[in-house]
Amino acid sequence: MKKILYIGNKLMIHGQTATTIETLGPMLESEGFTVYYASTVKNKFFRMCDMIGALLRRSFSIDYVIIDTYGAVNFWYALIISQLCRMLHIKYIPFLHGGDLPKRLNKSPFFCRLLFNHSYRNIAPSGYLISIFQQKGFSDIKYIPNTIDIANYPFKKRSSVHPKLLWVRAISTIYNPVMALDVYEQLLKKFPGSSLCIVGPDKNGYLPKVISHANKKNLDVLFTGRLSKPEWISLSQEYDVFINTTRYDNMPVSVIEAMALGLPVVSTNVGGIPFLLKNEETALLVESEDVTAMANSISRLVENPEMCERMVVKGREMVDDFDWKIVRQKWFDVLK
Repeated sequence: MKKILYIGNKLMIHGQTATTIETLGPMLESEGFTVYYASTVKNKFFRMCDMIGALLRRSFSIDYVIIDTYGAVNFWYALIISQLCRMLHIKYIPFLHGGDLPKRLNKSPFFCRLLFNHSYRNIAPSGYLISIFQQKGFSDIKYIPNTIDIANYPFKKRSSVHPKLLWVRAISTIYNPVMALDVYEQLLKKFPGSSLCIVGPDKNGYLPKVISHANKKNLDVLFTGRLSKPEWISLSQEYDVFINTTRYDNMPVSVIEAMALGLPVVSTNVGGIPFLLKNEETALLVESEDVTAMANSISRLVENPEMCERMVVKGREMVDDFDWKIVRQKWFDVLK
């Protein structure tokens, strides 16, 4: 079986949210692939050094390098690793992630061509990124969605819901948890028994600002910090509506997981979200920063149990296509 070096931010051991390297990697291992990883190093500079070292050490024994590729600072480690792969004649596969990538295509067209025009395959987990890349002249993009093991997500068919809100993401300005607080504040005026739980690790020291905002408005919010996957899946049984307040995004796995669990989703319609979710069918979508529209959408779910149940069932049917048993064949086709 083929040997793979997987390059990405494997930082869950440092309290960060699990990224694709920590989900896809073990799934490939379960299918018989040998997978090496880089890196778990927390410091960005030394992490990049560790990635380079891992590539050089494994260069004579690996068949492919998969590179989790983002558009912000981490774009540069993808670029460096890709060019080393070219020098070493190793096939590399950028796996495209994050809402920052379209900005990177505009800011760094020369370096993007170096990275994406010489890859063995470019993999995109969403139609959104495929369309953006095609507009920029990158035609060789293969669609492979982010994947979950459906068997790990017990489906709870919610035929009626209460405004018990669950928010799961890293605590970062990008994902806009403050909007979740403001939505909750509005709902309390109409539904005094509302609740809000925010699950996720602090990122770049943003959590104190979010807690301060909650305290200023006298909001009783449960902040759990980072939870393991089984922990937050268990916690989800106590909540009824999943809210996604992100300012920009690609294809958030947390939303897929929420639908697998039977949680109706109310989300901002930014980036790749409209490519993933169909408004009024699998979710309710609102404009970014529109607190009132999100609060009103949640009220609709509470007051229209038939619509809520229909949305929950369609959501679960949709995410069945993201099960590893289906997605794995797409990876087999690439890693021949």
